[in-house]
Amino acid sequence: MARWEGVNETRVLIAPDPSTSRKQVGQFLSLQHPKTGNMACYLFIDGVLQELHWFKQSYGSWFLGDYVCEDGRLYTATPVDPVFILLPIFEEARMKKGDDLGMFRQLDEIVYIDGYPGYHSLLSIAEKSMQIVCDLKEIGSIKFFRLNDLKVLRWLTYKVHQLKKAIPTLDKNYAARDEKDTLFDAVSIVGEYLKEEPWLNLLCSKFKLNLQEAVNSQDTEVVLHSNGSGPSSFNPVQESNKVDKKTVRTTRQTKKAKVEENSKNIKDMFSRAARKGR
Repeated sequence: MARWEGVNETRVLIAPDPSTSRKQVGQFLSLQHPKTGNMACYLFIDGVLQELHWFKQSYGSWFLGDYVCEDGRLYTATPVDPVFILLPIFEEARMKKGDDLGMFRQLDEIVYIDGYPGYHSLLSIAEKSMQIVCDLKEIGSIKFFRLNDLKVLRWLTYKVHQLKKAIPTLDKNYAARDEKDTLFDAVSIVGEYLKEEPWLNLLCSKFKLNLQEAVNSQDTEVVLHSNGSGPSSFNPVQESNKVDKKTVRTTRQTKKAKVEENSKNIKDMFSRAARKGR
């Protein structure tokens, strides 16, 4: 068991143990969710940003040695690409109006969000992460960033392609699914981190998808994390723009089966993560 900065009550969390690391301890950050803008909790440890999830049965508690934790929820921390989290504040920082490309801003100015000091803790990874989707201008030793719509769309397209490849590898049921449904699922998963305007709208247009179907789809709850999910793995030169087939929404009859399968996959992944972290 480890203690984490910003935590006053005992909870059960599956996450990397900072005691085994040579770097600083983990830190909980309050940031805005990239889709809703609501406050959400993230874990930042050893230069990796992780989002928190929790699961709870109707009744339950934890026995931790001689202590009983009344909160029976199981919290888990899983890596999230920081570009998703930083995208909304970089979009707002350029103050784009109409066809104007917007302003170049210094990183310190961009990550200063009133009421959310946690963004300042991401300075160590923000520069490298956001160069993927931003134009960069250097004046002397000072760097200025401005979000580039075309680079963002290429990066999102790459994410969809990677998910589209990964989903069939989950198990035989996913592997047997129609390619159109797999593409739709991939866009829906990426869409969980995007506001409708402009990014989800642009992404759906890119793949010739119905925006409302992507927004209303709640039957895909797949959590995918791999070594290729980080920003450094993105190569826009290798990214393909050839996917333009029309897709359809998965049927309601498969929803229950998919949720059960997804729950099993998530539990398996958490178990592997826990064993690996020991």
